[in-house]
Amino acid sequence: MPLAVVAEDKPLAGLLDSLGNRQELVPLKTVVIARNGEIVAEQGYRGHTTSESANIKSASKSIISALVGIAISKGLLEGPDQKIAPILNADLPDNPDPRLNDITIGNLLSMQAGLGRMSGPNYGRWVSSRNWVRFALAQPFDDEPGGQMLYSTASTHLLSAILTKVGGKSTLALAREWLEPVQGFRIGAWERDPQGIYLGGNQMAMSARSLLAFGELYRNGGKTGGGVQVVPAEWIAQSWQNRTNSRFSGDGYGYGWFERQIGGETVHFAWGYGGQMLYIVPSLNLTVAMTSAESGPSARNGYRDALHELLADIIETAKTS
Repeated sequence: MPLAVVAEDKPLAGLLDSLGNRQELVPLKTVVIARNGEIVAEQGYRGHTTSESANIKSASKSIISALVGIAISKGLLEGPDQKIAPILNADLPDNPDPRLNDITIGNLLSMQAGLGRMSGPNYGRWVSSRNWVRFALAQPFDDEPGGQMLYSTASTHLLSAILTKVGGKSTLALAREWLEPVQGFRIGAWERDPQGIYLGGNQMAMSARSLLAFGELYRNGGKTGGGVQVVPAEWIAQSWQNRTNSRFSGDGYGYGWFERQIGGETVHFAWGYGGQMLYIVPSLNLTVAMTSAESGPSARNGYRDALHELLADIIETAKTS
């Protein structure tokens, strides 16, 4: 059963009611707000509901990060410093660049692999290839492993391939098994590559409520509401530690999570194309999930900034309500 609206926060509910007429938020489909482990306000716009399935796009990279942390805790992976080449040896190119031997699990998680980006203008030719893992590993290096942040969905897809190999099951099967104790969490449809590996970091269907349930797990130190430790607390701390910065926004980036100051508070967030957002504000015990139409790149058109401003309004209202 998903989290229920136990005690509606009238000021927050009123804020959400007022959003339907804001021109800068026309793409917004849903918002769900939880505080202290309970949903206190939620709203769907233009016929949408918080329980309907949505493509959360790159917000799913944070879920891949969680699965890596669980795999480490189970002994299936050694840790963030483990080299990926021995695991993906069968898919390495002929005469590989020796720097492939230096890439670690942590480099993939923090987008510091150094390989050419398979996002943005390069995404289409990557997913049109016959083997996405091999194509990604064959890219020329644009930086050294551990260098600048080069945001690439190929990095999280390589993690999905690694999880599939060490876990002996598909990434979806692992997610459903390992995250099964999380009340209200569910992954629906999810795209796969030509080899059947689930696309790590994109094209994942999930409702806003399900995304919120995942966020609540992280806000609560990796424990479910019932006290089951699903993700190690130390992994969450590692994931939220800034290791690099986005050259586009300046935001800090850890293991699959962005960080910035919003409304005077430190906010950890997952962000997907078009404005699929999961915000966690630990200082206020606040978790907010938002889904949006996939009509355009939310960074370039200012819409992502409008969602950050909406979160700032939610934070201000939560502080005074």
